[in-house]
Amino acid sequence: MKKIIFAFLLVMLPSLIFAQKEFDKFDGEDNVTAVVVNKKMFELMANIEMDSSDKEIQQYLNLIKKLNNLKVFSTRDAALVKDMKSTVNAYLKKYPLEELMRVTEGSKSIKIYVKTGAKSSQVLELLMFIEGGTDDTVLMSLTGNFDLSEISVLTDKMNLPGGAQLKKASKKG
Repeated sequence: MKKIIFAFLLVMLPSLIFAQKEFDKFDGEDNVTAVVVNKKMFELMANIEMDSSDKEIQQYLNLIKKLNNLKVFSTRDAALVKDMKSTVNAYLKKYPLEELMRVTEGSKSIKIYVKTGAKSSQVLELLMFIEGGTDDTVLMSLTGNFDLSEISVLTDKMNLPGGAQLKKASKKG
């Protein structure tokens, strides 16, 4: 069974990496704040000497070893917001992800999608789209092989946009 799962992951991994490139068009765009963290940076972060007796730090270090890419793009530019929304919709049609959570707060809409692995709590890809209302619109894509329950550790330590919503989603998983 492990060989089948491993073979499946090998087949799917290139499509996940390729798929994420669809959001790269927002990188370097005027009026877009972009944060891109690649696997190499996660590896470097995991090797930093920290107090390993601290349980929370140890959980964080264990999690970042499991991450491949993090891309966060945010903007208030109306044309770019429209482009982000259509790109996310096209992406979800091409690479169907399961809706994990949807929250509407006034004019703000938050949607979180996942691609799960062998277990329902195993996440291979997490996509979050926050349509800002009066705040920034945020598109976040995270790939790796981690457990949904580990998301709260990531949001606490990396101060990610939409962190509170991700924390709620991780508790539901």
